[in-house]
Amino acid sequence: MSALPLTGIKILDLTRVLAGPLSAQMLADLGAEVIKIERPGGGDDARAFGPPYLKDPEGKANNNNSFYLCANRNKKSVTVNIASPEGQQIIRDIAKGCDVFMENYKVGDLKRYGLDYESIKAINPSIIYASVTGFGQTGPYAPRAGYDAILQAMGGLMSVTGHLDGEPGAGPMKVGPSIVDYMTGMNSSIGILAALYHRKATGEGQHVDVCLFDTVIASLSHYAQIFLVNGVTPPRRGTWGNGGMPAGVFRCTDGELMLVVGNDGQFARTCEVLGRPELASDPKFIKNNDRVVHGKEIMAIFAGLFLQKPVAHWLDELEKAGVPSGPINDFSQVFNDPHVQSRGMRVKVNHPFEPDLSLIRNAITFSGTPVKEYRAPPLLGANTSEVLAGIGYDEAKVAGLKERKVI
Repeated sequence: MSALPLTGIKILDLTRVLAGPLSAQMLADLGAEVIKIERPGGGDDARAFGPPYLKDPEGKANNNNSFYLCANRNKKSVTVNIASPEGQQIIRDIAKGCDVFMENYKVGDLKRYGLDYESIKAINPSIIYASVTGFGQTGPYAPRAGYDAILQAMGGLMSVTGHLDGEPGAGPMKVGPSIVDYMTGMNSSIGILAALYHRKATGEGQHVDVCLFDTVIASLSHYAQIFLVNGVTPPRRGTWGNGGMPAGVFRCTDGELMLVVGNDGQFARTCEVLGRPELASDPKFIKNNDRVVHGKEIMAIFAGLFLQKPVAHWLDELEKAGVPSGPINDFSQVFNDPHVQSRGMRVKVNHPFEPDLSLIRNAITFSGTPVKEYRAPPLLGANTSEVLAGIGYDEAKVAGLKERKVI
């Protein structure tokens, strides 16, 4: 079995909260050595984003919460006060031996510390310097801070998310989790990997600029393309599908299911399952485009039919008919699903506070270089002495830095 794909790549991670840390975690999973820089005392801002926290063995308050745990496995934590000249020098000393420098500070913040791209490039010309921000390195909004929910709103995602107009509760709605952060982390990882590939071919480093605003707009995909084609923003569709019709959540006698009828053949088979085969030959519903035009009518008909029997009955019959459908699972049902378990989406790590801590595995599966090792997100500053020793700082120097609260 080969080494992990990014074995030998060293990353200096100055990112905080979610998008940047998620990107660095993805790269760490793939074998990169990731050195996470945190503030002495407080650490990554995510550590203060509220409960639940792991229970300290002694019952003491701590800063290892779910928000931090989800994005920082397989890393080393080093505490450095980058506002101090000695702290800035530590960052530069580490950066000299790194392949990638990651940061998500507001545009211009790191320049005053001598840690901006040009400054780091001066001491490491082949560095890949990745900046993750709310609005990018250029443009009128570049100086602004940006959080996921703000970008969901500004980027158009909330305008097409929520109940159908005219229904109770209609209006713009945020997607539940911080989905723009996650997508931005993925884009950052892709950018870094592409830049590493380019460097291997040319020897040249570069600055990678990834932001939440660009990411959310690009993620709107066919929705945004509809607007670019006809100038009309698509309406909110609630749980209705985006292409094949009918598609949406249907209530049954004991719960709900999600159905997506993707083509005309699936529609005919669904009508058979529902006991209304004649619907497939109704001129209003024969072709998918017809069903889109008469969407409210066919959805109402299907809604009445699904109400007649329980979820399990319909899912079983739809699966036999080859029609895509699924239950509306909560997280307990997700992680107890036999398919999810067979895919190993829950992994166990040995954390100092919890020897059998559950995390979510990396979503990529390799045949030749599988991700096998998952190390727990580190305690604040757990690797400071180790990393500094690796760049030539002796015990006396490290002790002095601690005394002056630089680390």
